[in-house]
Amino acid sequence: MILTMTMRIRAAMMSSCVAAMMLAQACGAGSASSGGADGGASAGATLRAVRARGSVRCGITQGTGFATPDDAGRWQGFDVDFCRAIAVALFDDPDKVQFTPYTQQQRFSGLQSGEVDLLANGTSVTSSRALHQPFQFGPIYLYDGQGFLVPKSSRASKASMLDGATVCVQQGTTSELNLTDFARRNRVSFKPVVMEDLRAAVSALASGRCDAITQDGAGLATTRTMLRDPSNYVILPDRISKEPIAAVVRSGDDQWLEIVNWVFHAPVQAEEYGIGQQNAAQFLASSDPAIRRFLGVEPGAVDGLGLDPKWVYNVIAKVGNYGDIFDRNLGSRTPLRMERGLNRLWTDGGLLYSPPFR
Repeated sequence: MILTMTMRIRAAMMSSCVAAMMLAQACGAGSASSGGADGGASAGATLRAVRARGSVRCGITQGTGFATPDDAGRWQGFDVDFCRAIAVALFDDPDKVQFTPYTQQQRFSGLQSGEVDLLANGTSVTSSRALHQPFQFGPIYLYDGQGFLVPKSSRASKASMLDGATVCVQQGTTSELNLTDFARRNRVSFKPVVMEDLRAAVSALASGRCDAITQDGAGLATTRTMLRDPSNYVILPDRISKEPIAAVVRSGDDQWLEIVNWVFHAPVQAEEYGIGQQNAAQFLASSDPAIRRFLGVEPGAVDGLGLDPKWVYNVIAKVGNYGDIFDRNLGSRTPLRMERGLNRLWTDGGLLYSPPFR
């Protein structure tokens, strides 16, 4: 009798514990997905807000080749095109996007406040940002590294020849730490001058207040075009850091993160398949099952995000593949004249690699 009562008590206690655990899990799930000022967002909240608004809001940083308004005020550039790809995936319209230009100091607060839905503005993935900030990185869409821009008259051919130089660095970036690490590692000294505004750094270089500017290589190519006579300046070949550039979104909305992930991957995979803006329509008749699934002709590869089944095809037809986007904004026929380098496809010796669409 006593044994039976004891067993019943234990069973009741176990049942209560299980119920408590289930309640805690349910509460935890609700908490993790609840919106608020801390940057969390309920599942699908960003997509719902974007659709209700009728446009996606993208944070950019103005710079030649990456984000600049044309004479009509329409934004264009490498970062801009990836934002337009999101708009096409959601609305089948590359103009359903609002651009907000930020300085490097403003970008994270603008994202966290909800002023924009994502950043596509040259933000490098670092462990401190990933682990200590309330946002998440999307896919890397540009591989870069920090370098130096100097006057040709300096006759410097490598960074170590700048020992004792005054170097302009931008506030709110990782450039100053990278510069310090490089100096310690190579036993050289620099006199860093921290500038809040890139134009001020350009002016300082032109006037001789700074002997060099240091920032990401792509940024240096843009900065060089801001000088009165770009041919009088040279970007040194050294790269003193790894700067993988990725899109950034607020933490807490996994659906939005996955939409950004796969929309940014699609131009890379399209280039690997040989599908570009000029020939995309021809591939709709392809007999290759992988390509048919990729373009949404057959189901399975690109559904599940709540988007049009042919969103990939729409993105490629209206924005282009990765090569189209790079060549149009950064390539040899542009003022930046950048080489693909590490941004070649993995099949061509580069680092660009899309997860499989299947």
